[in-house]
Order: sequence, then structure tokens, then C-alpha cells
Amino acid sequence: MNKQLKKATFAGGCFWCMVKPFDKWDGVNAVVSGYIGGHVENPTYEDVKTGETGHYEAVEITYDPEIISYQTILPLFWQQIDPTDDGGQFQDRGDSYRAAIFYHDSNQLFAAEVSKKELEQSGKFTKPIVTEILPATTFYPAEDYHQEFYKKNKQEYEGDRAKSGRDEFIEEVWKVD
Repeated sequence: MNKQLKKATFAGGCFWCMVKPFDKWDGVNAVVSGYIGGHVENPTYEDVKTGETGHYEAVEITYDPEIISYQTILPLFWQQIDPTDDGGQFQDRGDSYRAAIFYHDSNQLFAAEVSKKELEQSGKFTKPIVTEILPATTFYPAEDYHQEFYKKNKQEYEGDRAKSGRDEFIEEVWKVD
């Protein structure tokens, strides 16, 4: 039996911090760190870091829609970011660290727009929700040392995450673990 897997792609600041929250869910088969949205083919981390390629640091999630739906994944994304910050996320500043949802089809576009509108109407934020919803373009996986960074470099990951302010924001605003 050949399952029909789907992809969801999100930018939420440093891609190191965006893998673990999705990695632990049943139905998520893979979470790959990489680059999307730029104008340079096969960019490297060093290229993207310059801010001149137009890429976002992002994660591409491969999931089984029979186990976990896109509508379930979307709130997980929102709960990892500050959707009112268009200059990056937490300590990571610059265009490559902006948050965005990259949709792969019209159903994802519709679901993303609905979830954004619901967030805007929730009253959770006083500032406007600036996270963009963009068509998915070519996704370039990041170098191997960036993949599953939270597992392979636990101390560095936890130290970076601790000083970023991300966890305090998530705890205060989203009231989630």
C-alpha cells in the first residue's frame, strides 16, 4: 500500500527551533531544515546568512494526512512564532528569519488564510499579524549539520534556544509546553 504523503512548509526564524515541535507528532514522517523563497539556486547557509539570496530559513514537513491534518499542523506553527514581528523571530533578525507559511495547493492556502484570520480575530495580539502566506517554491535542504540539530547538538541547541526568548514568549502568549 502506497500512502499519499503531503508536505507543509513553514518559516519561523532559526530553523533549528522549528524542527522539534513538529518532529514529535504522530503522522509526521520527516522535518527537514532548509531554504525557500529566494532567487539563488542551491544556496548554502553562508549564502543565505548574507541576506542577499532572498531565502527564508524554513522547515519542510512530510506528513500523512490520514494521521495528522494540515489543520492540526497550522496551530502548531502559529504557537512557535511571534506573528506580529516582520523583522525576524526573537533573537534572530533579518529577512531570512521572517515567519511565513508556504502553501503547496489551494486547500493549504485556504486553510492558512482561515487560520490567520482566526488568529487576527482572537484578540491575542494588539499588533497586526504580519506573517505572510506565500506559494511554495523550490525547497533546498540545508547542510547535513543543520538537520535534526536539536538531537545531534543538544547543548548548543538548548543554549541558543534559552537565550533567544522564544520559550518565554511561547509560554506567556500561547500557554503551551
